Formats: sequence, C-alpha cells, structure tokens
Amino acid sequence: MLVIVLTASGFVLFREGPVRIDPSDNNQVALGKRLYATACASCHGTALEGQPDWQRRLPNGRLPAPPHDASGHTWHHSDAFLMGVTQRGPAAYPEGYLTDMPAFRDTLSDREIAAILAYIKSQWPADIRVRQNRLNGAR
Repeated sequence: MLVIVLTASGFVLFREGPVRIDPSDNNQVALGKRLYATACASCHGTALEGQPDWQRRLPNGRLPAPPHDASGHTWHHSDAFLMGVTQRGPAAYPEGYLTDMPAFRDTLSDREIAAILAYIKSQWPADIRVRQNRLNGAR
C-alpha cells in the first residue's frame, strides 16, 4: 500500500504543470517562431497575415485561414480557447462548423503549441496584448 501511495505522490509531484504562454519569454518566443514557420505559416502566412479574403467563405463553405496579427480576431479569444483549437482542430468547434484547421495534438506537444501562441502574441501591440489578457483573467 505504501508503494502505491508513494508512486501516486510521485506522479503528482513530478508531473509537468500547466503550460505557460508568455510572449515576454524570449526562449519560448524563439521556439514558437521556428515552429510557426513549419506548422502554421503555409496557411496563416509568414507574417501572420492570413489568407486573402479571410472573412469571405470559400465555395466549400469554409473560411480561409485568418490572420494572427492584430488585424485578425485571434486576440479576441482566451489562451485556453486558442490552445484547444490548435490541439483539437475541427473538434474544438460546434458541430457543423466547417474549418480546414487541422488538429495538432498528435504532432505538437502542449509546450510547443504554447510556444507558437507566445510567438503570435509577441507580435501584437501592447494594447492588444492587454485586451487579450483580460480574457485570461489577467488585469
């Protein structure tokens, strides 16, 4: 019984905590920039600009990839929502919502997704970051 308790305690003590998305962490942002270039830029643009006419539905009913810079709506969502969409892709949206956003849960770790989001957030003006942080409960 003691072995089971100690083993269970070890999992709690040494389990990795929740990931942090910190646009002021230069190491996290640098990793995110590299990962964004390989995993995201082909759809969302190398300069976070998104696809042309991103607010107009395509013939297949889907919207083009939105920009992740301040001109888009990424900053209108909480970090938890952004993590979920990146992890789960279409499964993160209501049933029937059409999106070409793939799920990255099987190809990127939570730490890597957080780094990508830190990079994206690091590119926003300070006032946009403050507004987005309010969605996370930060003041």
